[in-house]
Amino acid sequence: MTDHPSDSEGLGHVPVLLDRVVGLLAPALMHPGAVIVDATLGLGGHAAAVLRAAPECHLVGIDRDTEAIERARATLSAWRERVTLVHAVYDEMPQVLADLGISDVQGILFDLGVSSMQLDRTDRGFSYSQDAPLDMRMNPAGSVTAADILNGYSVAQLTRVLREYGEERYARRIAQMIVKQREEAPWSRSGRLVELVRDAIPAPARRTGGNPAKRTFQALRIEVNDELGVLKRAIPAALEVLAVGGRLVVMSYQSLEDRIVKQALQPGLHPDVPVGLPIVPDYLQPWLKDLVRGSITADADEVAVNRRAASVRVRAVERIAA
Repeated sequence: MTDHPSDSEGLGHVPVLLDRVVGLLAPALMHPGAVIVDATLGLGGHAAAVLRAAPECHLVGIDRDTEAIERARATLSAWRERVTLVHAVYDEMPQVLADLGISDVQGILFDLGVSSMQLDRTDRGFSYSQDAPLDMRMNPAGSVTAADILNGYSVAQLTRVLREYGEERYARRIAQMIVKQREEAPWSRSGRLVELVRDAIPAPARRTGGNPAKRTFQALRIEVNDELGVLKRAIPAALEVLAVGGRLVVMSYQSLEDRIVKQALQPGLHPDVPVGLPIVPDYLQPWLKDLVRGSITADADEVAVNRRAASVRVRAVERIAA
């Protein structure tokens, strides 16, 4: 969730691809009773723009971070009668809606990953650019921190996390050094981890691709918050509550997320029809329609204004059949 409310919201951030995202969602939200779920509410930048563009809709905002919810509440105060905010993880969307007495919705937005608020708060430990406690919990009440993982996982477990979630070429070397160093002192600060990763990666590999610690920090954050597991459950759950004519927009910021989203949408866009079938029955017809060709990326102008837009991929579909 790389959420950047506009300067006009008074928060000094710019939501990624704001106009494009609102343009994709708004056509499904223009009638009385329409409901949109912002499944990754963050600071409420995208939510505010949707509420402004679609004056008939009601917004259900979900976030696992209680601080984000309170800050979004302030951002969305002008539309408070059209807003319901819920503290939950986004794979719990069907239960959240059931508790609110909502059977289906006309719009759903996922803005995945870590929010700008979480990155900017030094004490949360998400950023490798500042020394901070190794926390990384999106829900501050969560039980497992990044420090717990670094101090408790075996070399094999750490290698798996770094390789699968960070796509880190030197995963085993980093994992071995983490375990060795914790024998001297337990892990507690991010600055020490940044130094270890820099030392573990050969000099030629450090010269390209930005900070060499970014893959390790991404992997730990994903493990702490079960981000990919939640996403694998969340997209099918979202499609179940999406009404016919409703639209789903997903913003991903790394290839692992985008791959999961693409695979989850594929059966609805391209059902597995046996070759040579003379008549395709209704239940084998596509029930989703692509609203964009493949995915949308940010152009150079957008990235110049907001560097966090550089890696975004946006996929958008409309439900066309029950």
